[in-house]
Amino acid sequence: MKKKLLIAGLLILGLQMGIAQEKIILYPNGAPESNEIAEDETLRDPEFLTKISEARMYGYFAPEALNNGTAVLICPGGGYSGVAFVKEGEEIAKWFNALGVNAFVLYYRMPNGHHDIPLKDAKTALEIIHKQAKSWGINKKKIGIMGFSAGGHLAATAATHLKAENNRPDFAILGYPVITMQEGLTHGGSRQNLLGQNPEEDLVNLYSCELQVSIKTPPAFLFHAEDDKVVPIQNSLMFVEALKSKKIPVELYSFPKGGHGFGMRPTNPETDKWPERLQVWMKKQKFIK
Repeated sequence: MKKKLLIAGLLILGLQMGIAQEKIILYPNGAPESNEIAEDETLRDPEFLTKISEARMYGYFAPEALNNGTAVLICPGGGYSGVAFVKEGEEIAKWFNALGVNAFVLYYRMPNGHHDIPLKDAKTALEIIHKQAKSWGINKKKIGIMGFSAGGHLAATAATHLKAENNRPDFAILGYPVITMQEGLTHGGSRQNLLGQNPEEDLVNLYSCELQVSIKTPPAFLFHAEDDKVVPIQNSLMFVEALKSKKIPVELYSFPKGGHGFGMRPTNPETDKWPERLQVWMKKQKFIK
């Protein structure tokens, strides 16, 4: 019994040590293009950062004893005006570490009239993870992406706008995501911040992820509350139907109440089950043991 307790204690200590984060600058020599935000980054509150112009990610590496080789890039939400880096970033990364999954929280640049910049940052982050996979103990075939709200839109865009193997995610996890840019169904603030006040129809269609699904889109897990007043659940439903039409494995966990932006924090008995459902799905898809 004492031996088992000692082993358990060492595992917990190792997990706590493994949660240390590493800052990784996406463009060490400076990004080739600017989002033209001149102001300094600003904390709107202790958990929400705005005016991001330096693209970076923070690595949270699973303890060696638990590491199963899977990695996930996490895109926090924030309506393309900032990132909720604690509730939809750090807290999620630490949960993944406990499953043996390496996690990276992305601080993507805000578009500020440059719609291509957030996607470029997400793809660059995935490329860095691919490049460093061996040294970080990561399996190149088990690198996924996750996003919440507008970060869910960014993750879905990265999973549908596919041109290179080294930035194609192997799975996508989307929490109450913005999927479409179509008026009446999208989140107005996210659309305006990403595409501008009166975007052309072609641009709207390009960033409506339900229209961009192909046979190369990876398997996906989505969760969404039916009473979400900020991002209607129709966003998730449309994406699920698009994936099913291409015979891509997909699971949607929906629940009657929960609202928007709850992350992993206790909300209600049904909402609180999504991490458990996600864990089962990841086992089924062989991304964790």
